[in-house]
Amino acid sequence: MGYYLTIDQGNSAAKLVLWQGSSIVHECNFEHLDGSHIFDLASRFPVDAAIYCSVAGDGNEIVTALKQVCRQVMTLSHDTPVPVRIGYATPRTLGKDRIAAAVGAWSMYSGRTIFVVDMGTAVTYDVVTADGCFLGGNIAPGALMRLDALNHFTARLPRVAIEGDTPLWGVDTETAMRSGAIYGIAAEVSYFRKKLPDDAVVVLTGYLSGKVGELLDFPVKVEPHLVTKGLNTILIYNETK
Repeated sequence: MGYYLTIDQGNSAAKLVLWQGSSIVHECNFEHLDGSHIFDLASRFPVDAAIYCSVAGDGNEIVTALKQVCRQVMTLSHDTPVPVRIGYATPRTLGKDRIAAAVGAWSMYSGRTIFVVDMGTAVTYDVVTADGCFLGGNIAPGALMRLDALNHFTARLPRVAIEGDTPLWGVDTETAMRSGAIYGIAAEVSYFRKKLPDDAVVVLTGYLSGKVGELLDFPVKVEPHLVTKGLNTILIYNETK
């Protein structure tokens, strides 16, 4: 039996995950994904079908390589059938990674209102209703973007790495900036959570999801593979519908 391959091409790196049903078999990340990576992966694993999602370009080289090694290749677009309804007023401007994350969350927690927070270059805050409608959400700068902006738009604030101490109250300029960025995201999550029903489930994904989750005073689900889980769900949905 062949594997399903999901490719999530973000702004800074691509995440490739091989699936057998709903179980992850293998995963890898590339800063600069090209066709040779696809051929190498296919030489080691029998890839049957694949889905490609990109927020950084059309990925023609990747799709061409996939078509040479896979029976079925899908590129996630705004016309791709997905197992949730899209209630966004301008669906063609909706980020495909946001759709995938919403589907991934819905595949695990359908029947409840879901608050999906994806912490990447930007932070997205999205809501899926209990009956499977993507209502929409908000977009804010990610933690690294906040730190870079403070450095870029001020005369004296330094460039600060996202890794490091984050006391509640910064004890120097570096920790003040880092804590401001990370606790700021936690505060946004808390604010939006208060606007949702009491039984809503909060699902966090992305680089800082574990860190931010520890700062919150309500239960959250941290799902590192949320977007790829959504892509796999979409691929299975289209293979079986």
